[in-house]
Amino acid sequence: MTSAHITLHQINALPRAQAAALLSGLYEHSDWIAERALDARPFASAAALKHAMVEVLNKAGREPQLALVRAHPELAGKAMVSKSLTAESTNEQTKAGLTNCTPQEFAHIQQLNASYNAKFGFPFILAVRGPRGSGLNKQQIIDTFERRLHNHPDYELAECLRNIHRIVEIRLNDKLGYEPALGHEVWDWHEWLAQFSDAPDALTVTYLTDAHLKCARTIELGMKACGFDEVHIDAVGNVVGVYKANTPLAKTLMTGSHYDTVRNGGKYDGRLGIFVPMACVRELARAGKRLPFNLEVVAFAEEEGQRYKATFLGSGALVGDFKHEWLDQHDADGVTMRQAMKQAGLKIEAIPQLTRHAADYLGFVEVHIEQGPVLNELDIPLGVVTSINGSVRFVGEVIGMASHAGTTPMDRRRDASTVVAELALYVEQRAAQQPSLVGTIGMLTVPNGSINVVPGRCQFSLDLRATTNDLRDALMHDVVAELKRICERRGLHYTLEETMRASAAPSDAKLQARWEQAVQHLGVPLFHLPSGKDVVLSGQKSGVVYGMDPDTGRLLWKTQVGDGSSLGMAFSYAAQPKPEGLAWVARFSATSQSWRSIAAAAGSSGPCSTGTPPPLRSIASSARSRSPRCPTIRRRRRPATRGSKSASAPVSRWDTAAICSERCRWIKAVNSCCAGRCSHRSRSSGRRRSSAPRSPRPPGTASSSISPRPQIGRAHV
Repeated sequence: MTSAHITLHQINALPRAQAAALLSGLYEHSDWIAERALDARPFASAAALKHAMVEVLNKAGREPQLALVRAHPELAGKAMVSKSLTAESTNEQTKAGLTNCTPQEFAHIQQLNASYNAKFGFPFILAVRGPRGSGLNKQQIIDTFERRLHNHPDYELAECLRNIHRIVEIRLNDKLGYEPALGHEVWDWHEWLAQFSDAPDALTVTYLTDAHLKCARTIELGMKACGFDEVHIDAVGNVVGVYKANTPLAKTLMTGSHYDTVRNGGKYDGRLGIFVPMACVRELARAGKRLPFNLEVVAFAEEEGQRYKATFLGSGALVGDFKHEWLDQHDADGVTMRQAMKQAGLKIEAIPQLTRHAADYLGFVEVHIEQGPVLNELDIPLGVVTSINGSVRFVGEVIGMASHAGTTPMDRRRDASTVVAELALYVEQRAAQQPSLVGTIGMLTVPNGSINVVPGRCQFSLDLRATTNDLRDALMHDVVAELKRICERRGLHYTLEETMRASAAPSDAKLQARWEQAVQHLGVPLFHLPSGKDVVLSGQKSGVVYGMDPDTGRLLWKTQVGDGSSLGMAFSYAAQPKPEGLAWVARFSATSQSWRSIAAAAGSSGPCSTGTPPPLRSIASSARSRSPRCPTIRRRRRPATRGSKSASAPVSRWDTAAICSERCRWIKAVNSCCAGRCSHRSRSSGRRRSSAPRSPRPPGTASSSISPRPQIGRAHV
């Protein structure tokens, strides 16, 4: 570190004005953002500081956000030509080669700048130093420019702000003299593996193709280079590496993910969960350290079910769920799975021997790139997944009658494609009724289709998922029934084949707690990703908001409300003095970030009132939520603790809460909600006491869930 670099300690310890001066230049001509973020000092990490700045800008509102975007210079624009860019912008545009454009490139970028400003009213913002910090090339910048010109204005504003925060992250790292070297290496490994593809113009790796076998061999060599004690490719094509424990007869923690892809898939889906533990093993091996358990990293050969109508065969073989009838399935070219496995040199007869025994394992954990927008929109680097959706997949075909498009009247057609189109709209509408449901028709094919022929056949896929098996099955029943109704009304028939069914699986509580501790240790907000489980929220006069599991009473998270907190002024009433024992309780959907129902006083009768008090509006606003279905929130009085004779007597922090939904249903009592992990005040004595010692710091490597395998990740953990 050079003398020019600053430290996190300086930012935390220096007087406000001096600390703000150290952070000058992070946001273009907008030092007020970093200055206001200092209210949240001390920061446990650079990530915590960045998140505090993101929160300041989020709470500032649209006009200050627009002003920030407009404070940024155009790429290769007038400010660059006149050499009036800030030092930071000059460095960034230079690294991207924009200061050395050809006349043709410069003219093209100028045209794009003009078109973009005319459409959106603000300049195009892109973190031109890219994911590695070393700079995108000019063609990458131009391609991104052209693509984003077609975005919706609101989406594009959000995209500009996201890129601004990435620019700030890079600039902050520069100030701190920090380079995420391991992260860069893991990134490079992804780029390296992405060179192997079934298709020349898009990343596609399906089971046991030439590209797939090259990926397996590359991962195998990589594991050996990282220092694994044992590395091999098993009978279904999984690449398995074992880093042995420091003691014999130790149990094993399994981790890993898949290396196959969907067609035109992403470079990081699945593969992040392979390369991150590989990097961990390499660092352990370099340091000569051993863990108290064996670490088994598995690069699963297949998960996506793209080449054959079989999914999870790589992980299925390890849990004894490999179905031998899969071997006779044909791909699009008529090649059976049995033939493909023999050609790849795999020993089919050895598949039964791959089954792992649960008693030998501590569990299974997985790091996964987020495949949705939640963490990205919140600008939070890590999320903890609490359960895995239950899912069911189908392939189907609708059969009608092909006819000439020019001569067949509209009321005489038996169009197979419009049946599937109508079904797709129904799936969209039905799944949107509950935040815990998703439904997708991802493949839609008209065999031998022609521009002037009414489709007589239409093949399609159907993917339905939900947070519980009951919700999944209800969705499936309704969708299949609707398909039947559509076909009967239109005079067509259909076939539907179930190809996969997986049960919903909650994460192991103990392993999840380790992830939570690890995330909190980094100083970033603890955020739980989709389980569909509701969270009971309660605010106390101390100004703390608690999020609890309504079924177990376990404390999921807590936060101090007020200016500069992660929830802003949410539960503003909770931060104000009020009579002892009053609390507000609400129920919140972690899956959708929307309010589903609100607590009412125990013993109340009749429907919920329709009033919307200030606390609820604050909560809904700060959580980026939609309007609640049952817009009411009422106060509850907590009963006094009986006496103060026994400090060990259980104290009920929250009472039974009536959770109002459309049916005003009840949930069970939530007692001892903090699970021994927080403090409470006895009403009679006024003394503050802890119900249990504080949890110790977690080990450097945390754990998440037990098989079936979770989808964890931006990264989910």
